[in-house]
Amino acid sequence: MADTRRGVAILGIFVADLAFRAGRMPGIGETIAGAGFKMGPGGKGSNQAVAAARAGTPVTFLSKIGKDAFGAIALDTWRAEGITAEVTQMEEQPTGAAFIYVNETSGENAIIVVPGAAATISAEDVEASADTIRSAAVFITQLEQPVPAARRGLEIARAAGVTTIFNPAPAEEFDDAIYALCDYVTPNESEAALLTGIAVTDLASARKAGDALLAKGVGTALITLGEAGVLLHGRDASIHIPAVNAGPVVETAGAGDAFNGGFAAALARGADPVEAARFGCAVAGISVTRPGTAPSMPSRAEAEALLEATGA
Repeated sequence: MADTRRGVAILGIFVADLAFRAGRMPGIGETIAGAGFKMGPGGKGSNQAVAAARAGTPVTFLSKIGKDAFGAIALDTWRAEGITAEVTQMEEQPTGAAFIYVNETSGENAIIVVPGAAATISAEDVEASADTIRSAAVFITQLEQPVPAARRGLEIARAAGVTTIFNPAPAEEFDDAIYALCDYVTPNESEAALLTGIAVTDLASARKAGDALLAKGVGTALITLGEAGVLLHGRDASIHIPAVNAGPVVETAGAGDAFNGGFAAALARGADPVEAARFGCAVAGISVTRPGTAPSMPSRAEAEALLEATGA
């Protein structure tokens, strides 16, 4: 019997990104002049959904939002991107929001996230979307919504034979039993360090952190290393995949989401893990050359053209 599973199911949150560009962060009690401001769609899960949809795969997004102006932005965003929104709107809770500081020179960022309605996503809410998760080729979740919800989504997907990706961001404590539910875990350097106790400063230390994650039960550790690319670290092979340079860096916020969404989309259409990781690197490489988070996500054609042009 043919496998009819297709596309990517994503459990996560939407927030309205309020991005401020300035030369530095102000101190406590200090007011400084900024260089720019932009409001747009954000949230790790929603960003990953946009990245995966633009990368050419059907996407269903599972979440909660408020019935407010920011919630309307969320619905408009998903509609415009062709994303199926399996989302509850709450009267009594606001849609999430995020403060993003962006250094106007380096593009580096610092972020404060308030999940709003998405903070109430429960394991029972995820159970109500079990059929959606089971019908996907790939399921991905993060840690911006409550941990029990993420765990239940991974359990449902794993039981159905759906490929599971766990992006443990922002890093926080969770039951180690989650690791065994993950085909791929995709932390960045700081998240890998927090999860393993191993400072990730180069490829050698990334491999040590990868070993620690494998020992916890992960199928494959996929550690993102910023401008150094990613490390695809499994039990049989450890492969360093360089970053793909698409031009000067404008903003790094959302680069991890771009990679995860691109990687998931490529896996969903049948790419092998190395090919999928290269594609994810191209998606991320283009995203950092553009301002904003979700608006920075490139199309599949753009990512494939960059890979061809660079020979990556």
